[in-house]
Amino acid sequence: MGDPNLLEVLTEEGEHANKHIDYSFQMSEQSLSSRETSFLINEETTFQKNQQSKDSIFFRDGIRQIDFVLSYADDIKKDAELKAERRKEFEKNLRKTGLELEIEDKRDSEDGRTYFVKIHAPWEVLVTYAEVLGIKMPIKESDIPRPKQTPMSYVLGPVSLPTSVKYPHPEYFTAQFSRHRQELFLIEDQATFFPSSSRNRIVYYILSRCPFGIEDGKKRFGIERLLNSNTYSSAYPLHDGQYWKPSEPPNPTNERYILHQNWARFSYFYKEQPLDLIKNYYGEKIGIYFVFLGFYTEMLSFAAVVGLACFIYGLLSMEDNTSSTEICDPEIGGQMIMCPLCDQVCDYWRLNSTCLASKFSHLFDNESTVFFAIFMGIWVTLFLEFWKQRQARLEYEWDLVDFEEEQQQLQLRPEFEAMCKHRKLNPVTKEMEPYMPLYARIPWYFLSGATVTLWMSLVVTSMVAVIVYRLSVFATLASFMESDASLKQVKSFLTPQITTSLTGSCLNFIVILILNFFYEKISAWITKMEIPRTYQEYESSLTLKMFLFQFVNFYSSCFYVAFFKGKFVGYPGKYTYLFDEWRSEECDPGGCLIELTTQLTIIMTGKQIFGNIKEAIYPLALNWWRRRKARTNSEKLYSRWEQDHDLESFGPLGLFYEYLETVIQFGFVTLFVASFPLAPLLALINNIVEIRVDAWKLTTQYRRTVASKAHSIGVWQDILYGMAVLSVATNAFIVAFTSDIIPRLVYYYAYSTNATQPMKGYVNNSLSVFLIADFPNHTAPSEKRDFITCRYRDYRYPPDDENKYFHNMQFWHVLAAKMTFIIVMEHVVFLVKFLLAWMIPDVPKDVVERIKREKLMTIKILHDFELNKLKENLGINSNEFAKHVMIEENKAQLAKSTI
Repeated sequence: MGDPNLLEVLTEEGEHANKHIDYSFQMSEQSLSSRETSFLINEETTFQKNQQSKDSIFFRDGIRQIDFVLSYADDIKKDAELKAERRKEFEKNLRKTGLELEIEDKRDSEDGRTYFVKIHAPWEVLVTYAEVLGIKMPIKESDIPRPKQTPMSYVLGPVSLPTSVKYPHPEYFTAQFSRHRQELFLIEDQATFFPSSSRNRIVYYILSRCPFGIEDGKKRFGIERLLNSNTYSSAYPLHDGQYWKPSEPPNPTNERYILHQNWARFSYFYKEQPLDLIKNYYGEKIGIYFVFLGFYTEMLSFAAVVGLACFIYGLLSMEDNTSSTEICDPEIGGQMIMCPLCDQVCDYWRLNSTCLASKFSHLFDNESTVFFAIFMGIWVTLFLEFWKQRQARLEYEWDLVDFEEEQQQLQLRPEFEAMCKHRKLNPVTKEMEPYMPLYARIPWYFLSGATVTLWMSLVVTSMVAVIVYRLSVFATLASFMESDASLKQVKSFLTPQITTSLTGSCLNFIVILILNFFYEKISAWITKMEIPRTYQEYESSLTLKMFLFQFVNFYSSCFYVAFFKGKFVGYPGKYTYLFDEWRSEECDPGGCLIELTTQLTIIMTGKQIFGNIKEAIYPLALNWWRRRKARTNSEKLYSRWEQDHDLESFGPLGLFYEYLETVIQFGFVTLFVASFPLAPLLALINNIVEIRVDAWKLTTQYRRTVASKAHSIGVWQDILYGMAVLSVATNAFIVAFTSDIIPRLVYYYAYSTNATQPMKGYVNNSLSVFLIADFPNHTAPSEKRDFITCRYRDYRYPPDDENKYFHNMQFWHVLAAKMTFIIVMEHVVFLVKFLLAWMIPDVPKDVVERIKREKLMTIKILHDFELNKLKENLGINSNEFAKHVMIEENKAQLAKSTI
């Protein structure tokens, strides 16, 4: 009686799937067709379309819920017949698997040309595939009370959500669903037992494996291949209803409306997220992203408070800073003649012209800089260790403890199968499967590597171009401002250095956005050309390319300012030159830290503002245009499936770009935070907005995504760990070589001669003397001056010394102090990191106990269930029953002891 086509439909599932499926669909194709025909005839006689609610998520009978929708339009091209044949075969095979289909004719659609295929999964299909996919379902309400307060969270008063929103369902002890034990599970209503996210996941699982014919001697299957060939234009599960109003009976509870009211509104920016509801509606993979983003934002609040305190300290101590006081003093800084900052066109200048810049520099370059750098090294460790705990707690709460990798991530990509001309035996499944030999992949790997290298070289080239721009613009501004008397007032607060730094940073940000736009397209194309075998391989390959490029693209200019600018300048009379033409950039007498701060602020803030505007406006504009092309131009007047069809698709890589954006921000917060203690505060404000923007666009502007599982943030966690280790080194080097704190400390303890004011005389001590007569002709200013000497920032012997212009002993003392600081800071921070990692368990103790309790109770419930069944089957033989009871109890006792 078994359907002869059943195994063909599900070939790709292997033995495991077939063992669970073969019993369910034991009816012939002929009997199925006759049943559907009679049903449709009966349906047509009773159905009147104008009486159906426009917001209905049911078939025309008002009983069967729509779990998935396929759409397509008439195609007049030469392959129209082929596409029609594919659709016919595909839909026929879907019916064979037990799915029920209902087609909306194009005459009933709003645009008059789109067909909609509505799909419903009946109970028999759901229970079969729930067992195949290992979906856990409730067997008993949990007797473990919910934790009143989770670590690192302040769920108090107005911040909290209503309990019905925060915990939409009670907690249950769960077990993997088995159709043979249906009476064990808490099935009150078959229509609502499986949540809509599980239903659309099951249907998509069938769609991705259903064949649609044999072409070129190969069996073709899967909805993804049909979408790629434009046989269908889209495939999506339905939203519950409108996001601005609750559903009306008989529709089920509108979770989309609840999410919009309690999560997606900007007025709720201070509220916690309804994480369980997000998971129930969108699936665990999207849910865990919002858990991570919320937890990261929560942890940022601590770093933001400390960073703000360090900034306030710098603000309060600005006027008492001896260095800036001396620079601003007309009798000290006003009398120090500085050497020209460029050749010939730049003139000599007085040190007090940088008075304002030196004060601003003190805001971020003071004693608190060292403390904050060490604090952030410890903070990032606490963040990652507590995230491990949060993730472990989440695995328990969301039934992911025994989760294995999502099978749809491991399934073969249609593109891989289409390109494969070879097949080989899989040693595990003992089945022939597509295979691509290494020699066929190598050319694409070389092309991929060359492309990534070329684009990273392009980033470096563009950075060099910006440096050349800054050098040329600085020389022009310096000569222009010097000659124009009307700019004297402007020059007091907008010096050539500051102007060049601001415009250079803005130009660099624009170049970054342009390069990023093009590289995103190229990296996706190159990854496809590599022909990855599975979706997981595809995502991993794309992640590596995108992260490497964006790391270089966003951080290269910051690395240049932090570790290269002003470090290889030389000295007057013997400067170093870029391409033998442009003199290397010098730092401000107050150091390069203020410029690094400027660069970081512009790039980080600009990226965050641009990203949020793009995320909000892009889908909004596309959806507006689609609705404009519709007949009625009104969302309120056409059906639920058409409304969702006109929304933007989130896409398989939507979450990838969200993670990438967060990880790049994490780099700004950790890698260069010693130069800008307000970075965590800016990131915190951005993330508060980001959570609501992401929530708003998911609930209002995007189609509902297919629910999929994930038990962690995946490869991004390894990237975060790598950046955390690197951040310790970068911040140590920033404090040592970019900040001015180490030279000041060396002067304070070793060279100061004033007991009452130890820092007095530091500015004079940090500037070396150069004899103007020693200037080469091609570098000296064209106009003659009465000055005999000029000053420059370095530790070198004066011109009257026998070792003139060589580094003096103080230079080596400062260098030794810098290297010592780097070694000590890194060792201290890494020691604390390892101690914290050792002290903080990956899985909290209470979670371990709850997992043990659930396992014990599950085994006990299953044991009692099997005993009762055994009692029914063997009730006539009391001796036999007693023997079986003893065996089962021994098994339960053994399981209990192992737990």
